[in-house]
Amino acid sequence: MTTPLLETRKLTMQFGGLTAVNQVDMAIQRGMIASLIGPNGAGKTTFFNMLTGLYQPTLGELRLDGENITGVRPDKLTSLGVARTFQNIRLFSNMSVLENVLIGNHCRLKAGLFGAIVCPPRVRAEEKAATQKAMELLDFVGLGSHKAKETAKNLAYGDQRRLEITRALASDPKLLLLDEPTAGMNPNETAELTRFIERLRRELDLTVLLIEHDMKLVMEISDRVSVMEYGIKIAEGTPEEVRANPRVIEAYLGKGE
Repeated sequence: MTTPLLETRKLTMQFGGLTAVNQVDMAIQRGMIASLIGPNGAGKTTFFNMLTGLYQPTLGELRLDGENITGVRPDKLTSLGVARTFQNIRLFSNMSVLENVLIGNHCRLKAGLFGAIVCPPRVRAEEKAATQKAMELLDFVGLGSHKAKETAKNLAYGDQRRLEITRALASDPKLLLLDEPTAGMNPNETAELTRFIERLRRELDLTVLLIEHDMKLVMEISDRVSVMEYGIKIAEGTPEEVRANPRVIEAYLGKGE
């Protein structure tokens, strides 16, 4: 059996007496687009925060490419190939579009503090290459390198979302975690982002895990869907299997009289 790119084993997060995530097992194969859904308060973002090192699990194990990465710091996870975006856009709003992307690439640069101060030829060459890569990424995601000098906060909302994804891509991830990427978008913007996520998988060979409330997007784009309720995984399968699962229907619509 192929080793999953990402695997969680009995992953649990407790805050005092509250168990926000309770013994969740999940396996995501390389090249998959997977979605995590559930009602508000189901524990989805807490689960994401454990995957990206913001929270250290109370119990359980997290593995990347078969290696135990439980409790690894967020910056180390980024260097290992895990990148994420947030439900609420977290750009450096007063910095330029280009500067935001370069920050995403920082974990791949080799120059230390001394190199940054002295700036020898190899450091200048590395910085030039990073800038060129950032420009190419901006073109790839549809923002256009001509927007590189714009201040991030002046971008349209949909473009800010794309910029946040671009910054994540600049770290050369193999696993991209998207936390409600279509939040606040209109139907046209959502459709564009759906096509964009599929393109990321196809052209960059990325594996994607997303939290999303837009069920049309989830059912259209996902290879596999996991469902959480009250911190527990209650269902998992193809979009068709999850859509027809009585427990999932009850979690979203309530129990009939």
